[in-house]
Amino acid sequence: MKDGFFRVAAVTPKVRVADPTYNREQICKRLEEGEAAGAGLMVFPELCLTAYTCGDLFLQKPLLKSAREELLKIAKCTADKHMLVFVGLPWEHGGKLYNVAAALSEGKLLGIVPKTHLPNYSEFYEQRHFTASMQDVVLTEWQDNWVPMGSNLLFRCREMPDLLVAAEICEDVWVPCPPSIRHVQAGALIVANCSASDETVGKDSYREALISGQSARLMCGYVYANAGEGESTQDLVFGGHNIIAENGTILAESKRFMPESIYADLDLERLIGERRRVNTHPEQNQEGYLPVEFSLNAENMVRRQQEKLLRPLSSRPFVPGNQEKRNRRCEEIFTIQALGLKKRLQHTGCKHAVLGISGGLDSTLALLVTARAFDLLGLPREQIYGITMPCFGTTDRTYQNACRMTRELGASLKEVDIKSAVTQHFADIGQELSRHDVTYENGQARERTQVLMDIANQINGLVVGTGDMSELALGWATYNGDHMSMYGVNASVPKTLVRHLVYYCADVCEEETLKSVLLDVLDTPVSPELLPPKDGVISQKTEDLVGPYELHDFFLYYMLRFGYMPSKIYHMALRAFEGEYEAAVIEKWQKVFYQRFFTQQFKRSCLPDGPKVGSVAVSPRGDLRMPSDAVSRVWMADLENLGKDREA
Repeated sequence: MKDGFFRVAAVTPKVRVADPTYNREQICKRLEEGEAAGAGLMVFPELCLTAYTCGDLFLQKPLLKSAREELLKIAKCTADKHMLVFVGLPWEHGGKLYNVAAALSEGKLLGIVPKTHLPNYSEFYEQRHFTASMQDVVLTEWQDNWVPMGSNLLFRCREMPDLLVAAEICEDVWVPCPPSIRHVQAGALIVANCSASDETVGKDSYREALISGQSARLMCGYVYANAGEGESTQDLVFGGHNIIAENGTILAESKRFMPESIYADLDLERLIGERRRVNTHPEQNQEGYLPVEFSLNAENMVRRQQEKLLRPLSSRPFVPGNQEKRNRRCEEIFTIQALGLKKRLQHTGCKHAVLGISGGLDSTLALLVTARAFDLLGLPREQIYGITMPCFGTTDRTYQNACRMTRELGASLKEVDIKSAVTQHFADIGQELSRHDVTYENGQARERTQVLMDIANQINGLVVGTGDMSELALGWATYNGDHMSMYGVNASVPKTLVRHLVYYCADVCEEETLKSVLLDVLDTPVSPELLPPKDGVISQKTEDLVGPYELHDFFLYYMLRFGYMPSKIYHMALRAFEGEYEAAVIEKWQKVFYQRFFTQQFKRSCLPDGPKVGSVAVSPRGDLRMPSDAVSRVWMADLENLGKDREA
């Protein structure tokens, strides 16, 4: 369970109808495979020990007796495996027959979970054979002993008390108020579902949406194991459609119509963190529930996770990997930005917008957003003023791109050369032009902001900010310089996403000249251009100074979205950026990230308004209400321990 990851499996073994011995052999084979794969939880289908399609044979004593005998052998098979296993079978208790999931671990039968909702419609007629689950937990006889039986059972891991697993069976999740709702209210972090859901046209899509949605609304891991090959096809066909979902995301899904085991690593810390963050998630209440303990082979799980983590892990978490989804996301974000600016312009009565155009990515996106907002308002684009303000570090490439782009979009272009103004200011304060320090750089940024604000006053316009969320997270902005505007359209857009938004605009652009400019902007190194160029080429590259933005965006996402320990984020980064960055490089820039993030909060505490576009934002009025004087010691200490561990 390294870094809170927990490996689970949904398994569809081949079965023979009414042949528990054969079925037990197949189940035990899959248990051996699961042990080798490092699984801590394995879920098998509904009634898989006998097969689901036995019909009236469920009422036959020989079948029930054989199922119990084979369950004992499966229990013995788990003796040395330290995993939790759910197996479906018919179970007789108190003179009635129940459709149950047997929970097994360390050679023992831990408990029996009966099905609560028995379907008796269309092709289903379970009430002909089975009785619905009792309300309270009872004791049922097993091998001259007694084990708990009832739907209100929770299975708690000894090594990780927060890990609570509950079970429901097939139809239970299809009803308006599934048992899994109360299981999660009692603290269940993972729900296992032993299912036998037959295939009809289109049912797989509904099933997928159902399981994904249930895991989302309950903020849980959901392991759904479905019946498949070997079931009787007298009237029905079962496809073995297995699904593992986590908080709305499907981590693994089997192909239908073949017996396939699927594995995934659930992120338990992510689920716990989400529940902690969302205050509408119910407080744990285990009244009426019986917790039953099980143990895990944590060493085996960690070893297998080190070989390969079984879950999607993108190095660009803000950017969808699928191009179709990415384009759809870009259009959605672009529209949110434009609508936010549109409302601010309407409310203030401003019919003009002013923004500094540098030829860089951020100002390019801000100009594109502003053009969209003016189109939505029905205002002429000529009332957008793109101000280019060349100074000591401006290169011809960025200058020309800024001018061409502004003209191609139909905005008004105004040039204000600030060299003389900055030179005079430096003379006034005694700053030597040859001294290229922070005053030299920030003096230019503040002069540009003053120009923008004053021009906006002249035309009754609104200054549109261009800075992005990655820069705000690192404090890479001049206080009261580019840090300030009247509305910041990029305030919650990270740098990695800014790039894709500009790419998207280039792709859908119908003007070839504008497209070529946008593509050249994308090819230009990220730079504030505050230091003089060398041989006409940009000499000051931001990522050489503060580190690669794709790393910082990765750190930012997992820190703010899930509150992970820095060490966990580091280990995830090693996997996500394998082949791109060495471990020492990741560690170096992660330390820079935390140091800058904590010391620069004072800049974020007085940010201008700007639209939130995603699940991570740094607005002091919304997602990040952080004191400006918070200390990073405990975060940095966790990173320091990484070095000690490597030395050991």
